[in-house]
Amino acid sequence: MRPSLVASAPAAAAASAVRLEGIWQRYQPGGATAALPVPAPDPVGQGEVAPADGWTLRGIDLSLGRGELVGLLGPSGCGKTTLLRLIAGFERPQRGTLELDGRLVAGEGRWLEPERRGVGMVFQDYALFPHLDAWRNACFGLRPRQDRARVQRLLDLLGLAGLERRYPHELSGGQRQRLALVRALAPGNGVVLLDEPFSNLDVEVRLRLRSELPAVLAECGAAALLVTHDPEEALAVCDRVAVLHQGRLHQCASPMELVSRPATAFVGRFVLQGNLLRAERRGPLLHTPLGAFEGQALPAAASELQLLLTPEALRLDPLSTAEISAPAADLPIARVLGREFLGRDWLVSVELQGQTLRVRLPLERRLERGQPCRLGVQRGAGGLLYPGAVPVWPAPSP
Repeated sequence: MRPSLVASAPAAAAASAVRLEGIWQRYQPGGATAALPVPAPDPVGQGEVAPADGWTLRGIDLSLGRGELVGLLGPSGCGKTTLLRLIAGFERPQRGTLELDGRLVAGEGRWLEPERRGVGMVFQDYALFPHLDAWRNACFGLRPRQDRARVQRLLDLLGLAGLERRYPHELSGGQRQRLALVRALAPGNGVVLLDEPFSNLDVEVRLRLRSELPAVLAECGAAALLVTHDPEEALAVCDRVAVLHQGRLHQCASPMELVSRPATAFVGRFVLQGNLLRAERRGPLLHTPLGAFEGQALPAAASELQLLLTPEALRLDPLSTAEISAPAADLPIARVLGREFLGRDWLVSVELQGQTLRVRLPLERRLERGQPCRLGVQRGAGGLLYPGAVPVWPAPSP
């Protein structure tokens, strides 16, 4: 039986946790980091209007439990890397506090240097030393008297045994990324930060390495924060996923909860690749380009409403010759823009009243570009109305 990597590192016997409270951060000309006035709190909306005040992070509250793998998910420029740099100690937060394993390391006049935080980092481009072989790269962050046996156990665990004397240019991309992970874990760090570590790898290596990651972290007793812009990657391997957009934390939840009940319209669109339709409340019904919907707790407001429908919730049917020549006034006619082959089905893009929507279709359904179709909602399917994530479903025809 392989010895436990947790037991071999007394300093990391209990994996560290991360706790951020009220973190605000933005860049200033000349790199100044003096405290700046924080604007009045604004609610998390639909995430489509960029903040005008330039804040990179806006009031972030996030915790990372011991031994937990949390995904930090969002589009480019949403603040993911800035948050990682704050945890690592490369930047000081302008507002808020940061704790590691219950110890205040930043905020309230306290500041702990990066080298004293016990945080390991794995970069997108590996950041290995080209003049050092694999063994010396792996041992680089160890203290003079620290146990080197842990390094060998990690090399064995990650399939690098026998490659200790090879230099980075003699290793494959997957091997170099494994070596970068060994170096981050070797000192017994309780927290590991992974900044899009799989983006430079080919598909087969990326899938294999990310599937191994949770078991490796569990073996080492390390908590980890995985930064990615790929929803599939975050949902596949993480215990929880935190979704960032324009500096705001929209939701942090388990993959199942995130998929079944997105907290905001942005989460639904980005994570589920869902369709957002404008909606208007008229009496007891909700009116959309796809017809009327009903629900038990529709908001009273008649403006700024959006209906989220997943690609699976929509149906697409070719129009008959009669429907094309004399379409009904209330018939939602869409035009096919293109399609993507996803292996088991098609993802078809259609245009409806100037908006592009996506529909999943089985492989036997082949619609041609430019073809007019009837767009509707699958029988038994519904959507979510925002703000509020209110469940709604098509209203019966009068």
